[in-house]
This record gives sequence, structure tokens and C-alpha cells, in this order.
Amino acid sequence: MSSNHEAPARRWPGRRALSRTGAAAAAVVLGGAILTGCGGGDDSGSAAGQVPETVRSQLAAVAGLGQGASTVLTATGAGVDIYQAPNAPRPTSTLSNPNENGAPRVFLVQARMPGWWQVLLPVEPNGSTGWVKAEQVTASQTPYRIVVARGAHKLRLYNNDQMIAEEPVAIGTTDTPTPGGRFFLMELLRPSNPNGAYGPYAFGLSGFSTSMESFGGRDPVIGIHGTNEPGSIGRDVSHGCIRLSNDSITRLAQTVPLGTPVEIVA
Repeated sequence: MSSNHEAPARRWPGRRALSRTGAAAAAVVLGGAILTGCGGGDDSGSAAGQVPETVRSQLAAVAGLGQGASTVLTATGAGVDIYQAPNAPRPTSTLSNPNENGAPRVFLVQARMPGWWQVLLPVEPNGSTGWVKAEQVTASQTPYRIVVARGAHKLRLYNNDQMIAEEPVAIGTTDTPTPGGRFFLMELLRPSNPNGAYGPYAFGLSGFSTSMESFGGRDPVIGIHGTNEPGSIGRDVSHGCIRLSNDSITRLAQTVPLGTPVEIVA
């Protein structure tokens, strides 16, 4: 199933399984946006600190979710106001919808109060959270969770806490490491050249490089993407992004929705 010599531990779900478990993330036209913080060229295209386990348990209890599921919010208007605390007199910022790359604005829920959601924010520093009004978003659930084990150079996909796929990956170098922590899939890009540096698909994450202030004049967003250098898989070679084989990133793009949590561990 992989273009590399090491086969995945489990098979990815097929199209029949996808129809039962929900829609995958859809690529959106982005008009020349660049996924930054990854290295390997500047292919243009179109948008196709860890939280403790106690917080994840709180999320399941507060949001009324099943085991392993997460709540994802999607903005319904032209923007979402971010508050430091519920019932704060005024927002501290507003995030546009769609985002700057033309993708729908999504958030990963951390906790809930009547009329409010606490969410993980796609802003620096990594791990930032804020509160949004329930009236500005719609809520959905995803059973999927991605874990990237940097030391093992593995990406593991879980469905309701059952691992359904494992693939080898490349990660950042010592000088430009892949940051650890809890993130979510913020956007899906479809590069104009599927045989280029980012492969056929590239997910932008909600996190940023901790070693670079910018990349190509843009914020150093971390991503999960394909590659035109399959020999780099399994090594520490990127500017912080996570590289999969092109077959693997295609399967991932066809499986998981935006907002899916991504845990990057040691």
C-alpha cells in the first residue's frame, strides 16, 4: 500500500467504509497559496505542549461524545469572534471565514459551557485556546485521530481509538524540528503539480514551527503532505513538516475531515 519498502501495519479503509464513517475533507480552490514551513520547494496550489489525557476525558464527558470521538466546529458566518473567557465583554480577535487560503474555518473543541465552546486556535504560540459563541458555529463529530510518533517515524490513524492504518513518515531536522503537541487539520491543499515537492495533497495544521519566524515570507505553518522524494521517508529531513508517500497522503485526504485532531509525540 505504500511506495516505500516498509508496509503499513494495517490497511486503510476503503470507499465503502468511508461512506459509513462520514465525508473526508474536501479540497478548496486557493489560487496560488503556499504551504509553509515544510521545505522542498514553493509549489503553489489549491486548498484541497500536549494536552493531558484528563483534558481529553473532560472533552468526552462535557461534549457527550463516544469513546475516541472529537467535536469539530465550522464557522457559519464571515468571521468568528474569539474571547478570552465566556461572557467576556468583548472579543480579543476575530478569525475570518473562509481562512486566508480560502478553506472553511474550523476549530477543534476542548471543552463546552452553555452557549460557548472552548477551542484550540490556529495561532501562535502553539496550544493557544479561546472561547467562541455557539451561535457563530455548527458542531459535528469525527471519530478519527492522527498520532505522529517522531522517534519511530510513523503516522498512525485511529478510528474510535482503534488503529486502522500506520505509515512511515519523514519529519524535521535537528535544526528545524517537527514540534510536539496537540493540533488539528486546518485546511487541505491540492498543489497544482501533484508530482511536485508536496505531492498530490497537503494538510495545513493549526501549529507552527518553533524554530523559524517565517518561511518564504509567510507564517511557518506545519503540514502533512506528500513528496517527490520518496527516499526521504523515514528520515529527519524537513523544515518541520511531516512527509508521507503520495499514495498514503491521498488515502488520508480521502478519509479524514478537517478538524481531525493530530497529536505529535516523541
